[in-house]
Amino acid sequence: MKGNSQDAFTENRKDIRVKKEKTVVKNLERIFEATLKIGNEKGFHAMSMRDLSEETGLSMGALYAYFSSKENLMVMLQRNGRDSFQQALEMSVSEDASPLENLRVVIKTHLFLSEAMLPRFYFTYMEGKNLNKAEKKIAIEHELLSDGILSDILKKGQKQGLFKDQHHSLTTALIKAMLNDWYLKRWKYAKLEVSVDDYADYVISIIEAFCLVQPQPENKLS
Repeated sequence: MKGNSQDAFTENRKDIRVKKEKTVVKNLERIFEATLKIGNEKGFHAMSMRDLSEETGLSMGALYAYFSSKENLMVMLQRNGRDSFQQALEMSVSEDASPLENLRVVIKTHLFLSEAMLPRFYFTYMEGKNLNKAEKKIAIEHELLSDGILSDILKKGQKQGLFKDQHHSLTTALIKAMLNDWYLKRWKYAKLEVSVDDYADYVISIIEAFCLVQPQPENKLS
């Protein structure tokens, strides 16, 4: 995704020794894709710089012009994926839409992003435990931000008399568990022949049945 590598260049400009923006964006994308591929196949810590060099077609010396160490590369990739995901979720919420409409949109956006960014989602989940203490703290803060989007929608819906007065943080945690299950256990849903659209509609129907004061006649996005 070019937008991801563009954002990574902007955020890490001072540490990247290559100054031609088009070259940096193109090569960062190659590096990110190769890291995700190798990391998801054999594990990031088992990946050598030689592996990355062979996969990207860049020399090991050239690779170090974009990041100072493997840990730095891990941080860049983790932050970049989280930022892109958070921005997309925030943009999916509309001030003009009802809480119910926003709830449906956020659920679908989360699931469709996990499809479009599956290697990143899986990499973030599997390698998150290897982050240093400071980066783990940042990752937790991002998780709480995405939780806050759902929780705020539920609270707003309650104030409008649309959603029940419930423990919205726990409801959010349950919603997130269902959303995360989609990309963590895609093999299971493939075996059941369940598409991402089917899964999204089913999750929405469960959440609406649990949260709504009055059942709605239609639970699909127009």
